[in-house]
Amino acid sequence: MLKMGNYEHIRRLSRVYGKSIHEISRETGHDRKTIRKALKKEYSGYTERENQPMPALGPFIGLIDKWLETDRNVNKKQRHTARRIYERLVDEEGFTGSESAVRAYVAVAKIRLGITSRGVFIPLEPECGLEAEVDWGTATAVIDGKKKQVKYFCMRSKFSGRHFIRVYENERQQAFFDAHIHAFEFFGGIFKTIIYDNLTAAVKKVLMGKTRIEQESFIKFRSYYSFDARYCNVASGNEKGGVEGVVGFARRKYMVPIPEFESIEAFNTDILRKCLAYGNHKISGRDKTVSELFEDEKPQLIRGPQAEFPNVSILNAKVNHYSTSIIDKNRYSVPCKYVGMNVHVQIGVDRVEIFHNSKKIAAHRRIFNVNGWQLDPDHYLDILQQRPAAFASARPIREWRKKWPEPLERLLGKFIKKSGDTAGTKEFITVLKLYRNNSAEDVAAAVDLALENGISDGAGVSHILLHHTQEEEQVVLKGWPETEPLDIAVFSFLNEAETNFGHQKIMGNMPELLHEGDLQ
Repeated sequence: MLKMGNYEHIRRLSRVYGKSIHEISRETGHDRKTIRKALKKEYSGYTERENQPMPALGPFIGLIDKWLETDRNVNKKQRHTARRIYERLVDEEGFTGSESAVRAYVAVAKIRLGITSRGVFIPLEPECGLEAEVDWGTATAVIDGKKKQVKYFCMRSKFSGRHFIRVYENERQQAFFDAHIHAFEFFGGIFKTIIYDNLTAAVKKVLMGKTRIEQESFIKFRSYYSFDARYCNVASGNEKGGVEGVVGFARRKYMVPIPEFESIEAFNTDILRKCLAYGNHKISGRDKTVSELFEDEKPQLIRGPQAEFPNVSILNAKVNHYSTSIIDKNRYSVPCKYVGMNVHVQIGVDRVEIFHNSKKIAAHRRIFNVNGWQLDPDHYLDILQQRPAAFASARPIREWRKKWPEPLERLLGKFIKKSGDTAGTKEFITVLKLYRNNSAEDVAAAVDLALENGISDGAGVSHILLHHTQEEEQVVLKGWPETEPLDIAVFSFLNEAETNFGHQKIMGNMPELLHEGDLQ
C-alpha cells in the first residue's frame, strides 16, 4: 500500500523527470498497476473492503441473526447484548473467535435488522409560557436527628429552564397538590400545559395511546387552576427529559452531602433560596440566561385564582377511651374530657386539626406511619393529676420526658422528696400545666429561679412565673396588708416554715413573724 511520501515520489519521477512507468517500477519496486493508479488519481489511503471476511464467525452468523430476531418480542431489558451473545456462542456452540469480532458484527446486524436500541431525537423550540414538566425524585436526609428517605417534587419550565423543588415525606395526592400550589406561587403564574408521566396521583387508568382516565380529585384541581395535563407514553421518561435532568441535578446540587435540618419546613426554606438563586447561566443553544428567559416568559403565564385551592380532606371520627381519634391508620390525641364524643377532622398535607361543635380542640403535625401515636401531653395532665400513680408510665409523659429541660427533672425530685410520690407528683403536674398559657422559655426561667430559691410547691413556681412575666402587676395575698409583689425570699421563707411548722400555724402567726423581723 502506497504512503503519501511514495505517492509524491512516483508523481515527481513521472512529471518532473519524465521517467516511464517501467523505469519508475524498476527504481521504486512498485507494481506497474500501482504506479498507474498513483499517476491517474489523487491519493486516498486505504480503501474499505466491500465484504469483510469472517472466517471464525461466519458459521454462526445465521444463529446470531435468529437470536436478534427473537429479541423483537422481548422486553428491552431482557434482550441479548453483544457480550451475552459471545458468551452463548462460547458455552453452547464452541466458538473460538474473539469477542471484538462478535461485537462488531452485532452492531451492524442490529442496524440491518432494524432493531437498534439507539433513539432519534428531534430538536424542539418550546413556546414561551406554554409548557412545564413535573416529576418526583427520591433522596436521603436527616430530619430532626433521624435519617429518612424523602420525596422531592420538581417542576421545570420547558422554555426558560427555571425550576422549582419542594420536599415532602411522601408523594401522596395532597403533597402533589400542595407542591403545585407552591410552584405556581414561585413562578408567579400557571403554565397552560403541564406534562406528567402516568403517576397515580393524577391517573386512575392508562388506556390506548394518549388516552387516560384521570382521578376525579385531580380533574377538580386542574380545573380550579385552568391548566391542561398531557401524559407521556408508558416507560418514556425521555418525553419530559428536561425535568428528568432536574431530578438528578437537584439530588447532586442540593442534597450532597446528605442534608441535615430540624424539620422539613427548614429543608424547604433552604431549597427555595437555592431555586431563587438559580438562573445566571445560559442553556446550550440559547442566547439569554435562564433568568432573562423567565422574565420574558412570566407575562405569558395564566394568572392564578384569588383564593388558594382547599387542599384538605374532611372526615368524622370518634374519640376512644385512650382519648385519641384514629385518623389515616394513626392515633391523634384530644383533651380527655372529649372521650366518647364525635369529632370533625380536617387533614392537611402536614397538619391534622380536630374540632368539636365547630371549636378546635386539637392540632397535630401529621404523621405517615401505620399505628403511630401523636400525643399532646397537655391533653392528659388533668386526668393524671387525679391519678398520679400513672404519671411515670404514661406514654405521652414518657415521650415528653425525653425532651424536656433537665431542671424539670430536678424540680420533680424536689417535690417528691418534700411531699411524697402522690402529692409531689400532683404539685409537679401543676407546674406542667403552666405550659398551656406561657412560653417554654418563661416556664424554664421560673423553674430555674424556683430551684435557686428552694421553692418546692406548684404555687410558688406559679407566683414566680406571674411575677416574671407581669412585673407591672401587683400580687396581693389574702390577708396581706402590703400592695407590693411578694418577694421570692418571702416565698422561700414561707415554704421552709410550712415544712417545719405546718400551713395553719404559719398563716395564723404571720403578723407576729413579720413584726419580729424574721423575714429580714
